[in-house]
Amino acid sequence: MVGKQIRLERIINRNSRKTVIIPMDHGVTVGPIEGLADMREAISKVVAGGANAILMHKGMVRAGHRGTGKDVGLIIHLSAGTSISPDPNAKELVCTVEEAIKLGADAVSIHINLGAETDNQMLRQMGLVSRHCSQWQMPLVAMMYTRGPKIKDEYDVENVKLAARVGAELGADIVKVVYTGRTETFAEVVHGCPVPVVIAGGPKMDSDEDIFKMVEGSLAAGSAGLSIGRNAFQHEKPSKMIEALSKMVHEGASIENAIETIKT
Repeated sequence: MVGKQIRLERIINRNSRKTVIIPMDHGVTVGPIEGLADMREAISKVVAGGANAILMHKGMVRAGHRGTGKDVGLIIHLSAGTSISPDPNAKELVCTVEEAIKLGADAVSIHINLGAETDNQMLRQMGLVSRHCSQWQMPLVAMMYTRGPKIKDEYDVENVKLAARVGAELGADIVKVVYTGRTETFAEVVHGCPVPVVIAGGPKMDSDEDIFKMVEGSLAAGSAGLSIGRNAFQHEKPSKMIEALSKMVHEGASIENAIETIKT
């Protein structure tokens, strides 16, 4: 398993054993939103802030390749679905592990919506991807959500615990889930998942302090970091926001320290 371990070390800080991932795959879902119109510029800002890895679709690798500046881990997203689909919760595989290897990926990711009417198909996709990741020693990041007709509250701890555990059970090396809102309940999620858990950023928040409180709570619960997109690349100071988040994740900086980082 040394090949997978080497690749994981490109997206996880070797000292803190945690990670700051910035997903930039939103273009397939909602188009070229604010902050992602120019991918080279967006990636440069993210890298300047100290992110461990960026996550994007295969077609954006060339569009976002800079050729200069610091290196950053690359996670290629294998799933896709658009906001105008008859069922936005349905995700299809649009890339393979082999394609990701050829593009220089350090890891791949897949999106699963448990509770969607097509969740059986998405689970089958994950089983296939997991098998190929094992074959090629490629780390797998599983974005695990509970969304669909039977889901009343995707932030409910029982739903989040199930989502995280399913990801681990099916072979993920890192699981991404929503934050439950409280350290005590998120600790249950982490406890029940034998692989590193990172939190999703979700919709754009009203204030920096709200973001930092979520990050602080998840870290106190034992999370392995975060995977935050819009609240990072759409910030008025993207590099400073990511620097602040990185200090919290890797150095244990306080909310007050994070706020000061953005002001500097």
